[in-house]
Amino acid sequence: MASQRLTIVIKLGTSSIVDENTHEPILSNLTLIVETAAKLHRDGHNVVLVSSGAVGVGLRRMDVEQRPNHLPRIQALAAVGQCRLMSLWDGLFSHLRLPVAQILLTRNDIADRTQYINAQNTFAQLFDMGVIPIVNENDTLAVSEIKFGDNDTLSAITAAMVKADYLFLMTDVDCLYTTNPRNNPDARPIEVVTDISSLEADVSSAGSSLGTGGMSTKIVAAKLGISAGVTTIITKSSKPGNVHEIVKYLQQTQQGASVGPETGDYDHVSHLQTMPPLHTRFIPSETPIQSRSFWLLHGLKPRGTIYIDHGAYSALQKKAGLLPAGIVGVEGHFGQQEAVRLVVIEKVSPESLNGDFLHHGQEPKEVGRALVNYGSSEIIRIKGHRSTQIQSLLGYADSEYVALRENISFIQNDESPRH
Repeated sequence: MASQRLTIVIKLGTSSIVDENTHEPILSNLTLIVETAAKLHRDGHNVVLVSSGAVGVGLRRMDVEQRPNHLPRIQALAAVGQCRLMSLWDGLFSHLRLPVAQILLTRNDIADRTQYINAQNTFAQLFDMGVIPIVNENDTLAVSEIKFGDNDTLSAITAAMVKADYLFLMTDVDCLYTTNPRNNPDARPIEVVTDISSLEADVSSAGSSLGTGGMSTKIVAAKLGISAGVTTIITKSSKPGNVHEIVKYLQQTQQGASVGPETGDYDHVSHLQTMPPLHTRFIPSETPIQSRSFWLLHGLKPRGTIYIDHGAYSALQKKAGLLPAGIVGVEGHFGQQEAVRLVVIEKVSPESLNGDFLHHGQEPKEVGRALVNYGSSEIIRIKGHRSTQIQSLLGYADSEYVALRENISFIQNDESPRH
């Protein structure tokens, strides 16, 4: 049986790329990563690297001992380091005659739906050309408002964008454990996670002094990945070869399962398979959210909040659009075609509509995101009214809906947007 062509995203933290103390590139590890990517490429797979390390490399290049706190200086070091970092990757991949491409992103780059689709098309074209894209956050331009926050989140959004089969989050441990294995000899590895909402694991790893992520950010990234249908895997960064072995094992077991009974458990299909290196695998959702819904939930920065009643929420779940009659309150300042949070709350009295709903016995719950047809000042004027009254209240009526159903996406289970 021919092997399936897979798309594999590998996220590498700063500690995988540069030494935490000397800031020198860890050439031995970088070489192993390149060899692993080349093996996967030779097997016919598409490979994307999400590579941190620009600031770390910049520190070394400019002989700066510690990461500064001053944002413009950090961004300047990132500009210096990103150039050197790509030079390193290009040089190593060129030994194996593999071309690479640099893709730098901020949240603004994918906030526009057309730009998001353009990015998808660029990735697809690079795959067709046999190129390995290397993705990083554009630290030179990014400020807090448009940052992804960490490259774990960026890697999950990238994996969803390219419709990846696997997302590998490389870290300093083999897998998740029930407790910290450094302190507790009874710590047990967690090899497969089928329900991430009930996960009980030690996530105390805080990341390196140069990086921005720890184990908790990897759990967030895993939630994003599996919600988009991507099998997400945590494994040891110092052993990049694990990625190739795990992919090979999963391919073999899935092929075995396709001709065997439909048990859904690939780990026990064939006793002939050698066990793969230790890792934690998050099983993707059986009903992954579609590309546009993922973009609405995770590609956009919400600019405010619309509070809706339970009747409006029920109507939205039945595929209706959001009418002004179901809106209870508005928070924040936003314009047309900007993203907002949708929060369900009971109707409250007019004198209580001051945005401070929690003080009135309410328990608001964010249920999704929406792109709105009206700005916040307009919605404040039409909320609670019928659509037929929009014209008389505003002097115009662009739409009977505050948000079209196609521009609304619901949060699934424990999949919380990270904004």
